[in-house]
Amino acid sequence: MDLYTAIVNLEASRFYLALLIYFAWYPLTTSVMWIFTSLLFYRRREAGPKEALAAFYETSEQPSVSFLIPAYNEEANIARTLEGVLAVDYPNFEVVVIDDCSSDQTLREIKPFLADPRLRLVQKKVNEGKAMALNDAIPISTGELIFVMDADAVPSPNILNWLIPHFKYPRCAAVTGNPRVDNRESFLAKLQAIEFASIISLMRRAQRVWGRIMTMSGVVGIFRRTALYDVGLYSPDMATEDIDLTWRLQLRHWDVRYESRAVMWMRVPQSLGGLWHQRRRWALGLSQVLTRHGGELMQWKHRRFWPVLIEANLSVVWAYTYITLTTIWLISYAVGYPPVGASPIPNFWGMLIATVCLLQLVTGVILDRSYDEFLKKSFIVAVFYPIVYWILMAIITVTTAPLGLNVNRQKQKVTRWKPVRE
Repeated sequence: MDLYTAIVNLEASRFYLALLIYFAWYPLTTSVMWIFTSLLFYRRREAGPKEALAAFYETSEQPSVSFLIPAYNEEANIARTLEGVLAVDYPNFEVVVIDDCSSDQTLREIKPFLADPRLRLVQKKVNEGKAMALNDAIPISTGELIFVMDADAVPSPNILNWLIPHFKYPRCAAVTGNPRVDNRESFLAKLQAIEFASIISLMRRAQRVWGRIMTMSGVVGIFRRTALYDVGLYSPDMATEDIDLTWRLQLRHWDVRYESRAVMWMRVPQSLGGLWHQRRRWALGLSQVLTRHGGELMQWKHRRFWPVLIEANLSVVWAYTYITLTTIWLISYAVGYPPVGASPIPNFWGMLIATVCLLQLVTGVILDRSYDEFLKKSFIVAVFYPIVYWILMAIITVTTAPLGLNVNRQKQKVTRWKPVRE
């Protein structure tokens, strides 16, 4: 059988039809679901009086907070970060900076801030990665609540006023905030500004309605100290220690929440290389947690996590479907057979998927516009999001996900530091 005949037979098969159906319906279904549930979250938790949540502790005891800032080669950002943290409007907090053997001038930038009695410096003598930096600092911190953030991010002054009131509920172990992109000089950075509003923030709103959250963002998250000890702190052998910790907390039936009004300004990769390395780490981390915790999460007692677990697996399957169909279509064109279900000219299904995707992007911008006044300016590049990100993330997922299957037998025990914001 020649290649031409094989392609014709393949595209006439039920298997190929199933691939086409899944390829088209997965993004449509998930987009509609995220839009509906995020709007439900907004109506329940954001549309009310802005001061209602923040006013909770005006007549109650204010718990102590420890900001933990692990740093590695952050000389360009750490001073601005510390200025922002020390300006947080809250009366009872300390700041612990952990330098993980930086080889640049990070320490020089930190030292002027040590005059502030609220700030302490931990200098590690062995570079062991972000997870171990945090594990070393948690026991020597004094706060009832542990706020973990990145060394290149700046919190909004009122961030604790929105996060802390959640801890009036004893089962609340952690709350993640709303990361917003600060550096938007490049095309890719503008796309990420749209992504964090219309994909990540929208998904966290939706997941909170489901009852479980995929990720406590490593750039902004506050934890109950006792909950961290209950799950054994961070895992140094995971590529994304924040996803792993989020899943382990919820496996112990702790409540993890999302607070959209707690804004953290962060820096993102501006080059394709920096973005590629970051997303490979994310894809590897997701694959690792699916491998390590997926079996346990299938137990009936963890059924509230099933929507998150199912969606995570389906997203990986869709990436493989996307790459498989693209390969088939390229071969079809190469042998002179117009592929079934693919057209270089946008057809009904292509336009429908693009329209729903843009509707999702618009919804995210509308919901987050009050937290990010420059977001609407970034929306002009939103039309390129499906083209650039779907292709990029599909390739990264397909090439990286298999590496996570070896998580329980891997030799590496040190988490990676995130790439420099190139």
